[in-house]
Amino acid sequence: MTTSPPPSLDPFVEIERLKRDRRAVIMAHYYQDPDIQDIADLIGDSLQLAQAATQTEAEVIVLAGVHFMAETAKILNPSKTVLVPDLAAGCSLADSCPPDRFKAFIDSHPGHLVVTYVNTSAATKALTDICVTSSNAERIIRQLPPEQPILFGPDQHLGRYIMKTTGREMTLWPGSCIVHEAFSEKAILGLRARHPEALVIAHPECEETILQHADHIGSTSGLLSFVQRSDARAFIVATEEGIIHQMRKHAPDKTYIPAPTHTGCACSQCPFMRLNTLEKIAACLRDLQPQVNVPEEVRVRAERPIRRMLEMS
Repeated sequence: MTTSPPPSLDPFVEIERLKRDRRAVIMAHYYQDPDIQDIADLIGDSLQLAQAATQTEAEVIVLAGVHFMAETAKILNPSKTVLVPDLAAGCSLADSCPPDRFKAFIDSHPGHLVVTYVNTSAATKALTDICVTSSNAERIIRQLPPEQPILFGPDQHLGRYIMKTTGREMTLWPGSCIVHEAFSEKAILGLRARHPEALVIAHPECEETILQHADHIGSTSGLLSFVQRSDARAFIVATEEGIIHQMRKHAPDKTYIPAPTHTGCACSQCPFMRLNTLEKIAACLRDLQPQVNVPEEVRVRAERPIRRMLEMS
């Protein structure tokens, strides 16, 4: 278990000191707590973090996100030390696609090209032909031969959205994200009636009942780009609310309204992402623990679909 630094230490100061001492870089996902976003050397979505992992010269990578993101960094940097602030920071989507069941699914569909969302474990990536993210999935699917049958997993909602935008039939694994399935269509429509000037923007991991009301659908980084260039002054944001911190930083003169969930709250936070804290980041830099490692045989097989994704992006 990760230990915390003594309470007398300022975590902001301690992180900066330890980062220098360890020759470390902190990479954070947009869904992290705002304080973590603000101390990160690089912040991005899954594609941006994967790309950054291929370019860093740091000796130590702290991945402030969830476990599969740290695995991806280790797959691409086998000689570097990769740390995650809390090993319990998993992912409901990755957990919905265990490698043994996914292999059986693949075996039952011979001749299919296996395309998986990067939100999967290293062992599941090792069964994959090409990885994708929500940023590049449509672009990559359009590059595949039209006669090639495709298995797509694990997010069924992203897969269904890509089928709609590309016209490609795909066989979908029935996985999903607990955060993006929590939004309430009824509550969003009520919110839209109270804010008719606001555009609804949504991540493609949301259910079709949400996407059908969206004025814009995009990846996390795509939503951030959209609010910066849009002439609209207000947005109802249907994704994990951590991205709103960056929206307010990059377009501070606009209004951002978190989309409500089925519970009625505007509290779309990933419970796994939010396990990370400044104190845990300081502790993992101090102790160089917990480390994320991937067995070499799995790492080599998992690296191929990631590299292919980066080439096709």
